[in-house]
Amino acid sequence: MRRSEITLHGHRVTYTEAGAGPLVVLLHGIAGSSRTWDGVVPPLAEHVRVIAPDLLGHGESAKPRGDYSLGAYACGVRDLITALGHETATVVGHSLGGGVAMQFAYQFPERCERLVLVSSGGLGREVTPVLRAATLPGAEYVLPLIAHRRVQSALGAVGRVTSRLPLPARPALREIARGYGSLVDTQARAAFVHTARSVIDAGGQRVDASDRLYLATGLPSMVVWGGRDSFIPVAHAAHFATLVPTARVEVFERAGHFPHVDEPVRFARALLSFLAATEPAHLDAADLRDRLVAGS
Repeated sequence: MRRSEITLHGHRVTYTEAGAGPLVVLLHGIAGSSRTWDGVVPPLAEHVRVIAPDLLGHGESAKPRGDYSLGAYACGVRDLITALGHETATVVGHSLGGGVAMQFAYQFPERCERLVLVSSGGLGREVTPVLRAATLPGAEYVLPLIAHRRVQSALGAVGRVTSRLPLPARPALREIARGYGSLVDTQARAAFVHTARSVIDAGGQRVDASDRLYLATGLPSMVVWGGRDSFIPVAHAAHFATLVPTARVEVFERAGHFPHVDEPVRFARALLSFLAATEPAHLDAADLRDRLVAGS
């Protein structure tokens, strides 16, 4: 794996890249980074080209004052792969990244070969109260307390203790601690709040792709979910399958909200199997027009 960076629209975008062949783009969740895919990239890179960016406002990428909507993120993904010389990609998104992946498929259907959602947002109202609370007025003043280094030290201690125990929750705890740790940075914290408020309110998720998933007809799709997901319920995977009946559904019964972290080898195998069993979509303007008319 290589860490690289590029400047787009005056902002630094950092990404992990590896392998050669058809392009697979891996998109992380809110308060996360491309590091969440570290266990998945090496086995994938033996067969495909992988690019895993730190989305703006996250990881080592720039954290400007700007637009943190799903549409803006999808445009950023398009600009990144275009700048790197790619026309199309299989797009894989975890949590918030799943919402970005669906938005990418919606905005740029001619650029999306396949869609893979991992414990994805954007498929129903339910979401953990922690994220709902982050959208409330005054959250900007509470988050610094949560992100305080003493709290991080405590979370690190929990991680060290659980690492000695055979608990399936270990990897998820590390990811959560890493996400909270990123909020120590003032700019990252502001980006987190803006991003959360663009898709969530006190009542839950307020952006739902369900009314447009009929456009995914013919787009090879797969959903991977953790059976013990406490952030977004696994029932959302079944909901996606009712709307896109051709979708492949994989439930990792022992995994939580981070199935690709809990079971990276299994995840990589499932994704490679899906890639091998499907042909990339080729949607033209006439197909899109017909679907829009039929669905109106």
